[in-house]
Amino acid sequence: MNGAGGGVRPAYQSIAEWLGTQRLDDLKQKLVEAEALFRRTGITFTVYGTEDAGERLIPFDIIPRILSASEWRRLTRGIEQRVRALNAFMYDIYHRQEIVKAGRIPEELVICNSAFVPEMIGVEPPLGIYSHILGIDIVRTSENDFFVLEDNTRTPSGVSYMIENRETMMHMFPDLFAKNRVAPVEDYPDQLLKTLESVAPRGLDREPTIAVLTPGQYNSAYFEHSFLADQMGVELVEGHDLIVLDGALQMKTTQGPRQVDVLYRRIDDDFLDPLVFRADSVLGVPGLFDLYQAGRVTIVNAPGAGIADDKAIYSYIPEIIRFYTGSAPILQNVQTYNCRKADDLAYVLENLPELVVKEVHGSGGYGMLVGPTASKDEIEAFRKLLEAQPENYIGQPTLALSTCPTLVDAGVAPRHLDLRPFVLFGDQIRLVPGGLTRVALRGGSLVVNSSQGGGTKDTWVIQE
Repeated sequence: MNGAGGGVRPAYQSIAEWLGTQRLDDLKQKLVEAEALFRRTGITFTVYGTEDAGERLIPFDIIPRILSASEWRRLTRGIEQRVRALNAFMYDIYHRQEIVKAGRIPEELVICNSAFVPEMIGVEPPLGIYSHILGIDIVRTSENDFFVLEDNTRTPSGVSYMIENRETMMHMFPDLFAKNRVAPVEDYPDQLLKTLESVAPRGLDREPTIAVLTPGQYNSAYFEHSFLADQMGVELVEGHDLIVLDGALQMKTTQGPRQVDVLYRRIDDDFLDPLVFRADSVLGVPGLFDLYQAGRVTIVNAPGAGIADDKAIYSYIPEIIRFYTGSAPILQNVQTYNCRKADDLAYVLENLPELVVKEVHGSGGYGMLVGPTASKDEIEAFRKLLEAQPENYIGQPTLALSTCPTLVDAGVAPRHLDLRPFVLFGDQIRLVPGGLTRVALRGGSLVVNSSQGGGTKDTWVIQE
């Protein structure tokens, strides 16, 4: 909120004045009210594999994170450039592989990657798009520079929290919205529906039928699956609700089978079709992939889209952008050391206490080492992992992440955060202003993931 010179940044001026008039007890009471609203709505996520596993509310902070219109315009240009390049890369990788032939990216990094789906080679997805729904994780440093921390091109989650955070804030603080021109985010479901309709198989003589495929109620993001299906007015289905019949994907209904044209899947590639991928999958639909290859149903996001968000591929994204757009990246990557390279591995091993080290296929804040906050034992344990399988890890410097005012027990304090804007790509790129701000609620922590104790904030883009 405060710039380098100590003064309040212009975008935060109104919120700073409001905070100066608030009593701490009143703010804490509002926080209790917000939690009650979330609980009534049923906004939860599920944590697995820990002693306190189970359903939880994602902690919510009532002080919004704010971006100016000019900052958002810059982010928009960079995100759109990145999304186009990522999809061009995926199309190339599953067709002529020109970037590999040009020596811009190692062949084994693609072909031997667990996220690469050989069955997708030669498949022509509608409009040539593989990743229609993306979440681009962005951080800001204390020097006021934006960096892309991660690209989520498979099944990015969190958009329902973005929408519900806004609805909760508008319910509790209508006066703040009356005084500030905050860009809306609530039309995301409508924009999502338009995007899904635009990539339906060609030649339909009716409105396309769309369904959201969920693993079921025990999935950690089930609330979001049901929320989005409800908001779009489409069916939420599980694998056993679908069948391949008469050369089409059919949804079982009380009126008989109904053809599905676009399947927004929220299950991983391996579980989509037991006849092609994991034979033991009960979450997918036998014969689904054959229909997809034949162009009779669109799967969103496409199988194999995960190749573009692999953390080993991430280090090549600037080169990918230059190769497919002919321009320099507008948004920079965080400097990355790819431990499959001997020199990079040597540097990471030598500087483990100062670096963040991540598993190439890790997510949710798991499988990573934050050197500056790790114990000696943790560092040495990670050193052994690196030495045993260096190709599974990347290293990055510990960034001086920006902070935002956050309500904690002692009052209002700075906490580190990131931002996940959600991007839709079909007949055009659609980008709602803002996104999901995730905040590290523990003082000094850089880990914002909800599964690791992080929370969320409403994200405001102030219109001019």
